Amino acid sequence: MKKAFIQLHAAVLLAGLTGVLGRLISLNAGLLVWYRLLITAASLWLLALLRRQSVRIDRRDLWRIFGIGGIAALHWVAFYASIKYSNVSVGLVCFSAIGFFTALIEPLVLRHRVDVVELLLGLLVIAGIFFIFQVDPHYKTGILIGLVSALLGSLFPVLNKRILQRVPAETVTLYELSGGFLGLTLLMPLYLYLFPFDSLVPGWRDWGWLLVLSWACTVLAFNLSMSALQRISAFTVNLSYNLEPVYGILLAFLLFREDKYLNQGFYVGFLLILLSIVLQTVRLWRRGVGVE
Repeated sequence: MKKAFIQLHAAVLLAGLTGVLGRLISLNAGLLVWYRLLITAASLWLLALLRRQSVRIDRRDLWRIFGIGGIAALHWVAFYASIKYSNVSVGLVCFSAIGFFTALIEPLVLRHRVDVVELLLGLLVIAGIFFIFQVDPHYKTGILIGLVSALLGSLFPVLNKRILQRVPAETVTLYELSGGFLGLTLLMPLYLYLFPFDSLVPGWRDWGWLLVLSWACTVLAFNLSMSALQRISAFTVNLSYNLEPVYGILLAFLLFREDKYLNQGFYVGFLLILLSIVLQTVRLWRRGVGVE
């Protein structure tokens, strides 16, 4: 059990590192995600072949998964664009708005009642983001793009729910990343026309960070979380991933000293978001949702 918790928090820490790497990699957001998907999808296909993993899938599910992968790719592009236009801390704070959008979208897609408490907790997150926006208006572009990222990020887990009842998680991940890569490849000519970049080929330093992002923060993080799921509940895993923006912001403070450039408004907004996470944690824990 102790090993499983170490694996889980290592996976969450690696997920939090993705925002930091978004700043370290000099490519624009579209190219960054394109190379991330290329390396990750190729690595997962190689691992599937080496493990002789079954990758058979119904054609109808294939196209649905490809579509969800496309949404995931656009979410990543918007997430890294948010960081590029603001900073790591602001981008990760906006990432927390996923809970609010999920509270709205999940009942529509899965056709069940809106959870009023979840919606109110989501509104608390939005209030925190709005407070940061009001006090630090020079981050407004990054915040708006970050909210688009959160909206897209709330879609693909909800859409995945029914598919994961029929298809193993490893297979879904494999095809989603492949579909995201193919979809983004089709969009890249338009993207590069709208957002041109000096060089399409990463330098050696960028290649190094891209490999860390793809292998450590994506492939390794996924395998660690899947291993942890074998010993601990899905509830605990999902709960722990609420710490992803917290870990990422702490890393940004440590590595880039972003705390020097953020005023009191950021911390008030961040505390509101942290409060929503704590209240949701206590609420689910008392209800025993997902506890094994």
